[in-house]
Amino acid sequence: MSFNWSRRDFLIRGVQAGAGLAALSQFGACSNGAQNQAPTDMKFGLVTYQWGKDWDLPTLIANCEKTQVLGLELRTNHAHGVEPTLSQAERQAVKQRFMDSPVTCLGYGSNQEYHSPDQQELRKNIKGTFELIKLCHDIGASGVKVKPNTLPDGVPHEQTIAQIATSLNEVGKYAQDYGQEIRVEVHGRLTQQLPNMKAIFDQVVEPNVKVCWNCNNQDLMEPGLEANFNMVKGDFGDTVHVREFNEGDYPYQELFNLFVGMDYSGWILLEARTEPEDRIAALIEQRKLFEELVANAKQNVG
Repeated sequence: MSFNWSRRDFLIRGVQAGAGLAALSQFGACSNGAQNQAPTDMKFGLVTYQWGKDWDLPTLIANCEKTQVLGLELRTNHAHGVEPTLSQAERQAVKQRFMDSPVTCLGYGSNQEYHSPDQQELRKNIKGTFELIKLCHDIGASGVKVKPNTLPDGVPHEQTIAQIATSLNEVGKYAQDYGQEIRVEVHGRLTQQLPNMKAIFDQVVEPNVKVCWNCNNQDLMEPGLEANFNMVKGDFGDTVHVREFNEGDYPYQELFNLFVGMDYSGWILLEARTEPEDRIAALIEQRKLFEELVANAKQNVG
C-alpha cells in the first residue's frame, strides 16, 4: 500500500467519515465536485493512466485542484494505493479525502474482462469485478470501468459476444445493490469496432451497464464517426475517455459537436499517453483545449 499518511491518520479520518455521510444517489457522482456543475455541461477529468500514476492520493487530489481538473478515474497498481485490500477504516479515509475536496472520485478503471473461453478465468474476472464494486461503494465512487479485449480465435464471435453480455448483466445486477455504474470501455482487438460493441449491448438488459466511448481510430471506420457514435449513444454512461487533444488527428471537434448535440452531461476523462516535462502545465493546457472544444461545439450545434 502506497498512501502517504500514517495509520493514525487513517483511523482519525475513518471516524470523521463514519457519521452523517449522505447516501449516494443511484448511479450518481460521488462528491460535491459534480453536483456544482450545470446539469447539461460536460465536465473534464483525468484517468491516472500515465500522468497521475506516480502521485500518491494527497498529491493526486492537490494537483487536480490546482489545475481545476475535478474528476478522477483511478487505475490499479498506481501510487494512489486505492485497492481492494484496503480496510474499512482506510476506505472511509479515502472517501473523506474526496468529500473534503472539490475533486470527484468517479471510480475505478479496472482490467476486468469477460471474453475468455476459459471459464475459470471468466469467473475470476467476474469475482474481481464484485470486489471493485464494493470498493467503489465504500470510497464514495460511482462506477467501475471494465472492458472486453478481443473476440478469441477459434470461438464463434456470436458466442463470445453473448458471453460478454451475460457477464455484464451479472456484474451489472450485482452493482445495482451498491449504487454503481458498470462502464464498458470500447476496447480491444475486434471488440473496439462499434458494430461489435453494439452487438454486445443489444443483449445487455441491466440499466446501469453503460458504454464508455474511448476515442479509438476504429471509431472512424465505415460507416464513419457519426454513424458509429449513433450506434451506441443510447447506452452512454457517465464517462468518456479521450487522449491529448493536440496530439494525433482524431476529429475531436466533430466528436464534441455530437456530444453537445445530444446534451451529454458526463465526464470527459483524459487518458494521456505522452510524457510532458511539466504535467501540471500540460493538464491546464488540456483543460483549456477541452473548454474551447465545448464552446465551439455549442456554437456549431447552435
